[in-house]
Amino acid sequence: MKKLKIKTGDTVRIIAGDHKGTEGKVVSVDREKNKAIVEGANMVSKHEKPSAQNPQGGIVKKEAPIHISNLSLIDPKSGEATRVGYEVRDGKKVRFSKKSNEVI
Repeated sequence: MKKLKIKTGDTVRIIAGDHKGTEGKVVSVDREKNKAIVEGANMVSKHEKPSAQNPQGGIVKKEAPIHISNLSLIDPKSGEATRVGYEVRDGKKVRFSKKSNEVI
């Protein structure tokens, strides 16, 4: 499996596709498929069968996965999209913003 630079809980901006420019928090990451689910973005309508949890059934809006290459991490300091780098600081491997050089 490939090491991804985006993790659950990160704030990201969608940089390509129908939802370009949308920002949100990463809910989950699928490392095998290189996809992530972003809160409130890439909403799709899904037809649900009636079940014990949803006795009515019907059409439900939910988030669909987006490919990692279409996401860019938001720098917590400046609020801009940035690339992610890795380096060893104080004997520990950390992620840092390439724009502000701050630890994420």
